[in-house]
Amino acid sequence: MSRVREIALHLLDIAENSVSAGATRVEISVEEDVANDRLRLAVQDDGQGMNAQLLAQVSDPFTTSRTTRRVGLGIPLLKAAAEACRGSLKLNSSPGEGTCLVVEFQRSHIDRAPLGDLAGTMLTLIVGYPEVYWRFTYRVYPRQKSDPVEFVFDDEPVKQALAGASLSEPDILAFLRHSLREGIGQVQQSTIFEDHPRLNTSSVAV
Repeated sequence: MSRVREIALHLLDIAENSVSAGATRVEISVEEDVANDRLRLAVQDDGQGMNAQLLAQVSDPFTTSRTTRRVGLGIPLLKAAAEACRGSLKLNSSPGEGTCLVVEFQRSHIDRAPLGDLAGTMLTLIVGYPEVYWRFTYRVYPRQKSDPVEFVFDDEPVKQALAGASLSEPDILAFLRHSLREGIGQVQQSTIFEDHPRLNTSSVAV
C-alpha cells in the first residue's frame, strides 16, 4: 500500500497553483477544532481566478484551458482525501477576483493523513517565491477554552525590514526557519494535552 500523502504537501501544491495564477498575496490557514473533531484548511489568493466552466470541471485532473492555467492532480487528490475522511472541499473563484479553497476533514479519522512538515512547507514557499506575500495562520480550538491557541506568520513586514536582501542568505534563512518551527511547535504542543488530557507538562519532554 502506498504511503498516505501528508497534508502539508497538499498545501504546497495548492499554494503553487496560486503562484501560477499570478497571485501576489496568499493566505494559508490550518485550524484544528478539537471539540468538534474537525480539521480545516484554507488557501486564499488574489490571482487571476477561474471562470465558471473551469471551476465546474476542476475535479477533473486533465482539465485544461488555453486562457487559464492547467489544473493538475493537486485539487482532485485533496478532494478525494477529504471525502474519504468524512470531509469536503469547496472552491470559490471568479476571473480577476482570486480563488479561495477550503477543505475539511474529520480530525480523528483513521485514514486522515498527518499534517506533516508545515514549517518546511511554508519556508519553501516564502523563500521559493519571494515576490509573493505569504500569511500563515495555525490555530487550535481546545475542548474547554473559548480562546484558541494561535500562531500567525506574516512575511510582509519581514521583507520590508530586509529591504530587498535575499531570503536565502544563511542568517535570514535560519531566522525564518526558527520562527516558523518555534511558533508551529508551540501550537502543536497544546494539542498533545487536548488529545491526551491525563498528561501534564512534567511528563512531556519539550
